[in-house]
Amino acid sequence: MKLHNYFRSSASFRVRIALNLKGLDYEYIPVHIARGEHKTGPFAAISPDMLVPLLEDDGERFTQSMAIIEYLDEIQPEPPLLPHDPVGRARVRALSESIACEIHPLNNLRVLKYLVRELKLDDDAKNGWYRHWVREGMLAFERQLALHPASTYCFGDAPTMADCCLVPQVFNGQRFDCDFSGLPRTMAAFEACMQLDAFQRAQPSRCPDAEA
Repeated sequence: MKLHNYFRSSASFRVRIALNLKGLDYEYIPVHIARGEHKTGPFAAISPDMLVPLLEDDGERFTQSMAIIEYLDEIQPEPPLLPHDPVGRARVRALSESIACEIHPLNNLRVLKYLVRELKLDDDAKNGWYRHWVREGMLAFERQLALHPASTYCFGDAPTMADCCLVPQVFNGQRFDCDFSGLPRTMAAFEACMQLDAFQRAQPSRCPDAEA
């Protein structure tokens, strides 16, 4: 397996966690998004949407982190990242998509750059945008968690795809000084995840292309 990554990409971070939880080895191929490497050269030639992550496996290429994680769950069923029952799978997907579809698209790097370059927002306004949407999204995430019995992780007593999404979002939010107060279930799940080696090894500072 080859994983095309950017160390600060939360979508890439999700997939690194999933690969580690599955115990799957992979070659890390850095793509520096901030320098525009995703739009030029060899990566642009193999990635139709010119976004990371991109996974290469057995002659196939896969894009979009959520699709990649589900692919990994199907080819390596243990440990499962989605519950076996339809209700559980739907709930974990809903939690995952609350972050991947509701929070992340509003705050990824290309959106932040557009706010500054085209809409002429200053850094304070851009960061305020980021913090607002993270806070709104995480409050909704906490309300979802509160609908179900307390558990160690986002859903149950083992990490799922929802945890693969949660941890990178909290990491990025902390970089922007987002407010994570009043989110007891959310932050308890985050802290439980960070006790696990699979999450520790996946964090941005451990990536070969990490920068200060």
